[in-house]
Amino acid sequence: MDHQSPLATDTPPESIAILRLSAIGDCCHMVPVVRSLQDAFPATPITWLIGRTEAALIGDLDGVEFISFDKRRGLSEYRRIRRELGQRRFGALLHAQVALRANLLATAARAHRRIGFDAARARDGHGLFIDERIQPQPEAHVMAGFFGFAEALGVEERSMRWKIPIPGAACETAARHIYDDEPALVISPCTSQRFRNFRNWAPERYARVAEYASERGLKVLITGGASDEEARYGEAITRLSQAPVTNLVGQTSLKELLALLGRATAVVAPDSGPVHMAVAAGTPVIGLYATSNPRRTGPSLGQHWVVNAYPQAVQRAFGVDEDAVSWGRRVRDPAAMELITVDAVIERLDALLATPAEQRMNR
Repeated sequence: MDHQSPLATDTPPESIAILRLSAIGDCCHMVPVVRSLQDAFPATPITWLIGRTEAALIGDLDGVEFISFDKRRGLSEYRRIRRELGQRRFGALLHAQVALRANLLATAARAHRRIGFDAARARDGHGLFIDERIQPQPEAHVMAGFFGFAEALGVEERSMRWKIPIPGAACETAARHIYDDEPALVISPCTSQRFRNFRNWAPERYARVAEYASERGLKVLITGGASDEEARYGEAITRLSQAPVTNLVGQTSLKELLALLGRATAVVAPDSGPVHMAVAAGTPVIGLYATSNPRRTGPSLGQHWVVNAYPQAVQRAFGVDEDAVSWGRRVRDPAAMELITVDAVIERLDALLATPAEQRMNR
């Protein structure tokens, strides 16, 4: 039977395996945890089992061995991971994902300590694959939950640094789009396509923000992946905006996007991976939140720039204050993002531009 993990240990684990496959935002949250473990245990090797897409972004962190998992390959991929781990035994497995495929992979990683989420955050049989749980953290940000795994190993000091490597070619690509010291606003308008995942704002509202940003002297760029939905958004915003917009949707790799976000003055985006990529790159984000709670999934730094319509969305959907619903409950209302006004986003942009650059990422 699993039990609560102790909060301290005098002996560093001989090795650490981290099991966090997805998503991009969550894996970005895990990077400072890895940095904190490296600071505390510089001689301890760390292995990270990670998804294929996420590995394209952070699979070259210094001092970390990555084992990439491609779910598209089905059972053959589970067999490959099991062969790759072979006879290895880790000092600690940090099972930091509640999903069936993660549980199956957890069986391939043998470890002296198998640490997972507390009961409130566990599902899909998560508790069957661990023997210790991190401390409960009611109403915590996702990143704080991940730091619970470091605390289970006795690491209390949090290092809020990412230092995700960016290849020179990606930096050069970004520099061609945003020149040195050029004020720029990056709009990443879409979130991931999931069932009843109503997080996207209207293209015409993004276009109004683009126009205002251009009036303030910022170059405006739109980014996104290669999906049809993102392509439609990029085309619509470009067409509706009366100001010049550079449409880069579908034209950047994850490393190029990270470099581009790092050169921007600010980013506007809904609850999505690029929010957390921008934070990792040191750029403030005007996050657009209505169907999800930004206190749980918003930017881990600079959260005061968020436009938060979640309380109003909860009140409209459930007839109660947000404190009366379970932590992190989604609002499945396709009209919820309409609660975010253009004026509210412009107000946050004005406030951000009026703040000295070195203070914009303060907590």
